[in-house]
Parts: sequence; structure tokens; C-alpha cells
Amino acid sequence: MALITCNFYSDVLEISTSAIVIIPEQKKEGGKVGEIDINKKYPTLWLLHGLSDDATSWTRQSSIERYANERGIAVVMPQVQRSFYANMCYGGNYWTFLTIELPKKVRHFFPLSCERNDNFIAGLSMGGYGAYKWAFNYPNLFSAVASLSGVVDIKNFPNNKDVQMKDFDLIYGNHEIEGTKHDLYYLTRDENIEDLSHLHVYQCCGTEDFLYEDNVRFRDNLQNKLPNYVYSEGPGSHEWNFWDQQIKKIINWLPIKE
Repeated sequence: MALITCNFYSDVLEISTSAIVIIPEQKKEGGKVGEIDINKKYPTLWLLHGLSDDATSWTRQSSIERYANERGIAVVMPQVQRSFYANMCYGGNYWTFLTIELPKKVRHFFPLSCERNDNFIAGLSMGGYGAYKWAFNYPNLFSAVASLSGVVDIKNFPNNKDVQMKDFDLIYGNHEIEGTKHDLYYLTRDENIEDLSHLHVYQCCGTEDFLYEDNVRFRDNLQNKLPNYVYSEGPGSHEWNFWDQQIKKIINWLPIKE
């Protein structure tokens, strides 16, 4: 496999930024590397980091390289600071960067498939929220989405006693979150479910996680609405031991065309 740090200029953010990219080996039977098909386009997992993390966190803290290589998929891990994957009121336009500019840039740089059935998105904590937000706003772009210990109730997140979120106002300002494209409950209301019905949706959270109760409520919101919905929980807090176990399960769960 190739592990690449991709540094590039973002016209949307007006700064140089980076993404970590995994490109798997093309293998033949027996596990040996075969002849290279220069026309091959790889199925791709867009993998989002959490609030206190960066683009390198998944590769430093989990075995995502090994899991992705075993299934033959590329992984793109972008850098979005503490933006909550939003166009910030006082900061960068990270939502536009993520959903419009980033896919164009990395598909220009690397052999990644544009087909919906070959594209998947996942993330942890803030990234779990970002993954759901992207997939639920643009369900035609993905076949599967997964949230690991996600911030699934964004409107109440700053009120959580375990959260120290001094920069929340920089992101949303005085704008209302409830009932907008930022609100996962709004995006999964009954009138939207038909548009989401093709998505394979995975949600997990550790039972000792400070976001566990929020995730249980969101599970109850989703489980009778979506036909391809999976919920998983188990011992664990807001930490990498739990996320590493879960991302392996998620990689194996993805509906990748063999």
C-alpha cells in the first residue's frame, strides 16, 4: 500500500492544507502484487477526524492502513481543524471545502472512483457528525455512512457538562441550528427518509462514552426508519481502543463490490 501526505492549496479556504491518503496495492491470488492496471479506479472511504484530532490521527492511532489494504479500498483523511465541518461564521468555509473542493482535488491527484456505489464515509466524534451530515445532505454521493461515537445532537452539544467548547460561536454565530442542514434530526425527518433509503447506515458508541445517551436517542430515531441501519455498542469510552475495534468492523461491513 501507499501512505501519502498530500499537501495542496485550497482555493476555498485560501490556505495550504493537507490530507492523508491510503492507496492499496493491486494484488492477485495468493496475495502477491500483480500487474498494475493504470485505468483502475479505487472504491474510497472518506474518513473524518474528531474535534481535538487532525488528518494524521487515524493513521497514528488505529490500524486503518491494514484494514483498508485487506479490502482493497482507498482512504482519504482531510484536515478541517475544529470547524464541525461547517462554513464557519468566523473562520474557513470547511463545508464547501469538504463537500465540493476536496473530492475534485483528490480525484484529480489519485485514481479514485466517482461512482456512488464505490464511495463511503465515516468519522469519529465531530467526524461522526460530519459523516452523517455529508451523507444525509447528499445521499446520492454515497452507498454507506458510519458514525463512531458521533456528535449526533449538535444543537444540544454545547450544553453537555463534559464539553469545553469555547469556539462554538465562531462556527455558528447567532444562527439557529435546529431545523437546518446542520441538524441531523431535521435531515432524518420522515419526509426525507425515502431519499436516504438506499444508504447503508452504521452507528456505534461505547457504553461509557459521554455521548452515549445522545447516541441511544438518535438510534431510537433511526432504527425504524432506515432499512439498512445497523447499531453497535459495547464497553468503551471516548477513546481509540473502541474506535480501532469499530473501524475494523465498519471496513468489513462496507458494501464493496468484489
